[in-house]
This record gives sequence, C-alpha cells and structure tokens, in this order.
Amino acid sequence: MNNLQSNTAFLDFGQYFSKANLSRDLPSSIVVFLVALPLCLGIALASGAPLFAGVLTGIVGGIVVSVVSGSQLSVSGPAAGLTVIVFGAIASLGSYQTFLLAVVIAGVIQIFLGILKAGIIANYFPSSVIEGILAAIGIILILKQLPHALGIDSDFEGDESFFQADHENTFTAIYGAVNKLSYGAVIISVVSLLIMIFWPKIKRLSAIPAPVIVVVLGIVMGVLFQNTGIALSSKQLVTIPIVSSFEQFIGLFSYPDFSQVTNQQVWTVAITLAVVASIETLLSIEAVDKIDPLKRISPTNRELVAQGFGNIASGMLGGMPMTSVIVRSSLNVNSGGKTKMSAIFHGFWLLLSLLFIPMILNKIPLACLAAILLITGYKLAKIDLFKKMYQSGKDQFIPFLVTVLAIVFTDLLKGVAIGMLVGIFYILKTNLRNPYFYKFEQSDGKDMIRIKLAQEVSFLNKAAIQYTLKNLPEGSHVIIDGTESMFIDRDVLEIIHNFKHHAFSKGTVVEILNVKKQYYIPNLNELIYNPIKNKEHA
Repeated sequence: MNNLQSNTAFLDFGQYFSKANLSRDLPSSIVVFLVALPLCLGIALASGAPLFAGVLTGIVGGIVVSVVSGSQLSVSGPAAGLTVIVFGAIASLGSYQTFLLAVVIAGVIQIFLGILKAGIIANYFPSSVIEGILAAIGIILILKQLPHALGIDSDFEGDESFFQADHENTFTAIYGAVNKLSYGAVIISVVSLLIMIFWPKIKRLSAIPAPVIVVVLGIVMGVLFQNTGIALSSKQLVTIPIVSSFEQFIGLFSYPDFSQVTNQQVWTVAITLAVVASIETLLSIEAVDKIDPLKRISPTNRELVAQGFGNIASGMLGGMPMTSVIVRSSLNVNSGGKTKMSAIFHGFWLLLSLLFIPMILNKIPLACLAAILLITGYKLAKIDLFKKMYQSGKDQFIPFLVTVLAIVFTDLLKGVAIGMLVGIFYILKTNLRNPYFYKFEQSDGKDMIRIKLAQEVSFLNKAAIQYTLKNLPEGSHVIIDGTESMFIDRDVLEIIHNFKHHAFSKGTVVEILNVKKQYYIPNLNELIYNPIKNKEHA
C-alpha cells in the first residue's frame, strides 16, 4: 500500500495543503533551507562553479525535482560526492557553458535510465550497508562540523571526504581547529547546542523550531560581538551573492553551449555525471526511506526521471549537477517533515532569500549552523544503532561496520563500494550454506539418502549441489525431493537430471520427487493483477 501511495501521491494536492501536514512541513522547510544555503555555496566553491550556481541548483532541486519525485522526504541539491568530477570537468572542457551542456545531457540520460527501470538496482543494496551509510554520514557530520563550531572554516561546507581539498584530513582539521579556535564562534556554537537540546523539551515553546531560534540568536550574538575581541570574521559567516536589481539577477544565469554537442569529451562527462549522480540518488533514497517514520517506499525509477528533469533544468539555467542528498534529507526527517512540500518550500525560501534578504542571511554565523548539523549527526549515529546491528549477528554487523569505517576514511561512493563487497560476500555465504537438507533414511531395510531442496535454489547454489552429488557413495539409493521448492534455477535442474542419467552406470539409484522441468517466475504486473494465475503456477 505504501508503495502505491508514494507513486500516486503527487496527484493528491489536498494532503499537501492540509493543516496537519503544513504544520510539520513549513517549520521543517525553514530548517532545511537554513542549512542547505551554506552547503550549496560551499559545494559550488569547491567545484569551481559560480556561487550562484550552487544556490540555483538547490532551488531547482527543491522545486522541480520534488514536484516530479515520488519521494516524500528526499531533498535534492548539489552533492559533495560530485565536487571532484565537476571541478575536473569544468577545467577539461574549457568553459562553464560547455560543462552546462554535459549537465543537460546527463539529465536526459537519467530520464532514459528511469524509463528503462534502472532504479531496480536499489533493491539490491543490502540493508546492513544502508544502515552503515546513515551511521557514517552521522559520524562525518560530527567530525566535519567540529572545526566550523570552533570557528575554523578553511574547509568548504558540505565536504564529506576524509582527505580535504585544503590538504588536511578530517582529524588534522579538528586538531588544527582546537589549537586556533575562535572564542566568539565557540560561544555561539555552545549556546546553539544547548538550545537544540533543551528547547524542544519546553512544551510551551516547542512549536517554534529550535534551529530557527538558534539562527536568530546566532545573528544577534554575531552583531553584539562586533568591535570586541571575539568578533567574527567574514569567513565565519554565510556569504551569498547580493543582487541589487532584477537585471543583475538575470545576469547571474548562464546557458549551455549547444555548439559543443558533437564534442566527445562532453558526452564522456555527461555519462560519468549521470551514472555517479544516479547511484548517489538511489543510495540516498534507500537511506531516507529507512528513517522515514511512516516507512513509505519511494519509487526509484520515478526518482531517476525526476533527477533527470532537475539536471536538465539546472543545466539550462546555469546550475550544477544534483542528486538526492542524504544530509539535507535526513535533516528534513529529523526536523519533522511530513510530505514533499517541505522540500518544495525550501526551494522557494532559497529563491526568495537570494532576492530579498541577502544582507540578513550574510550575518548568519556558520557556528550556529554547525550546531544544528552536530545534533543531526548524533541522531543518525546513535550508539543504539550500533548495538542493534551487533545483536543482529556478524553477517549484518560486519558489513555495517566496514561500510561505516570505509565511508568515514574515504568518501561516500568508495565506502559504499567496499561495504557492498563485504555485504555481498556474506549474502553469498548464506546462500551457499542452505541449498538443501541432507539426511540418511531407511525403507524396507534399505539405506537411502534424501536430499530435500530448499524453497529457493538459485544458480549461487549450483557449486554446492554439484559437489554433493559428485561425492555421494557409489551404489547409493538417492532421493532428490523438490516438494518444498518454489523455484529451482535451470542450471541446478540440469545438474540434477545429468546426475540421474550418469548415476545408473555406477550402480546408484536416483529418484526425483516433485521437481518440475521448468519453474515459472511471474513478473510484477502478474503478481498484482493475476493472483489466480500465479497460484496455479506456484
């Protein structure tokens, strides 16, 4: 039911503007907007793109992608995982306009991937790896935001990689921040953390989101600290482009150079962006669904199409490539967001703030935003999660822990790849362990060996079954029982029938019970609309 609801939810406008949902979505959208703003700017700066491009990408990700998407809680925008690719692509293509063409083409490719149902690969991400991603992002938020909370902002906002662009790594950056801390920033971050912790516990005041109070007090303290020994520098504040007129605003847009459409390098960049952005998006969608309090299931193919439209719009206007972003999405969940209106509103807040209140936003201390992200990181990486995964057994805990460590000490994509390899190893190990039940029986005074096949016997079980049959004692009476099997792979069926054919020459008697010549696998439409037919084939 949840899946069907998530696929059709965009048609039911009534639910989005209900009082109950808006009372959750509006406050959450403000929190997400406040944090997304410096992240958009930081990622644009690290990518070698104009600062306006980062904000524009957040606007498009919030409005365009969220409208088309079937996810209720995902928030899209520029992604830290693409910074290295974007920076290198802009340099290699020679102009930002040529790069924008690659972004547009990447969006078209993503739409085709969605139509071809490539989003199904999200179903193959092991649950332990997804849990590991959430915990790792939480730890990264804590480690990466500590320098900002201490007043050292040399690394760009939103960086998730262990090795930083400023030639530091996560731990040396924290060490350097401790030795060079800014007392003004420390005071702001400590006060902000206390508000984040205790404000929600005051029932009369909890209707006002704690992050909003944090930002307002942060601005006030930043102003009060001016002309004192603990004044904040411009680097410790949000810095967005100031637009003084509508003409100046229009002048910030850039447009793709379609004359480069035959440039092979443009297509190489486009394919790279499409593949990497799609993988990051699918990982984010799976992770956000995991922490959705309502446990809704987002349609992954539709998400690829939505991201494609978003990247086309972003590239056409001068923005950067985007993905669904775990940090912003998890912040949306933790701030109480209920529907996609939270992400849409956040996009409009980004647009309106750029036009009307840039001077006010440029007074927000990064230290108070760091406090908000520190609390978000703590909620994602609670000790209880590690305890739960440990209690689930080593086949869950080891892939989970490896994923966490790999992401923290490399980056998201490399860490996930390592975690996936370990997760797949344990899945294969489990599959290879239980393809059948083997026991000795007696009937009419004769010894028999009964091999009872499991409910599902896949090609992964081929080697184990072949080894068992090959090493049975000659002259045995063997019963291969498929009564409980709903599916047996063709390769395994071939092994069973070949064994029966050749066993006679060795004096082995083979009985095959309830094993079909072929097993039918119904497709999804048949599962939904033809239950009677499927029952007949079962």
